[in-house]
Amino acid sequence: MRMGVKDFAPSWFASVMGTGALALVSKSYSFKLPILEAFSKFLTYLNTIIFFVLLIPWLLRWIKYPSEAKKDLYHPVTSHFYGTMPIAMTIVAVNLAMFGYKEIALPLWILGSILVVIFAFLIPYLFFISEGVDVKTITPAWFIPPVGLIVIPLTSLPFVPSSVMWREVFIVLNYFGFGAGFFIYLALFAIVMRRFITHELLPPIMAPAVWINLGPLGAGAVALLNLAKIMPIAKSAFKAFAFILWGFGLWWLIMAILMTLHYLKNLHLPYSLAWWAFIFPLGAYVSATYNVGISIGITAMIEFGFALYWFLLALWLVTGIKTLVHDFSS
Repeated sequence: MRMGVKDFAPSWFASVMGTGALALVSKSYSFKLPILEAFSKFLTYLNTIIFFVLLIPWLLRWIKYPSEAKKDLYHPVTSHFYGTMPIAMTIVAVNLAMFGYKEIALPLWILGSILVVIFAFLIPYLFFISEGVDVKTITPAWFIPPVGLIVIPLTSLPFVPSSVMWREVFIVLNYFGFGAGFFIYLALFAIVMRRFITHELLPPIMAPAVWINLGPLGAGAVALLNLAKIMPIAKSAFKAFAFILWGFGLWWLIMAILMTLHYLKNLHLPYSLAWWAFIFPLGAYVSATYNVGISIGITAMIEFGFALYWFLLALWLVTGIKTLVHDFSS
């Protein structure tokens, strides 16, 4: 796996996204098991360290090896993973904010949100002016830039400004994030579904990418609930739409499990950094299950989310151990 500065993979920040999502849902479910509060705090500290450690080679690569960094930026697959760094930054920010470190968290969230918007324009623009891409390079990783936009309202709730002027800017940014991110996701979803239906399976090394679809659905559901709190112009409608997104997410969760079992039974599922694609999307869906269940008062959903939490934790442990063994050992 690419760990040197020259060959540092932008997708490393998916590990920060996944760990941060686990920290968020651990905090949510600490009412059922109080030790999860301490576990969430541990994950927050760990994740903050990992983020800044990974940020060093990410920045050094642009300084020392700009041609290599640009090569990834123009690549039809790896370019999308540049969006993981600012997404990770906003998630670290909300992790820190939920434990009272708002002075550190706020500038991280602002910078992360700005970078999310920049990459959400830059990556599609580079595709629009390119000569086209091979359909085989189309994967659910294409959802990452719009997911970043949706993550803005997902993570924004602790940072609502007190100033009227900045509050208006904040509201516009949040609605822009969901509106642009969700509809870009829908457009890309149609393209990715066409690739799934009319072409061969993703290569086994990219198989975990099928889980990425849970990211915009889970994050979108929670983002809608947050938008209803920030500016409740259509509170009931947003709750209903969040529930609908959760329902589509349930279909995709089952499909992702079936597809993964197909790879395990009929092909193979070799470890790669792509395994972190299991974690953040599932974490977003667990968060959606909990938050939608709370908002509409369905206890069974909250319990289902708690069951999924343990599945998420198991996947995080397995992926984390494999990352340590396969990547850091070399």
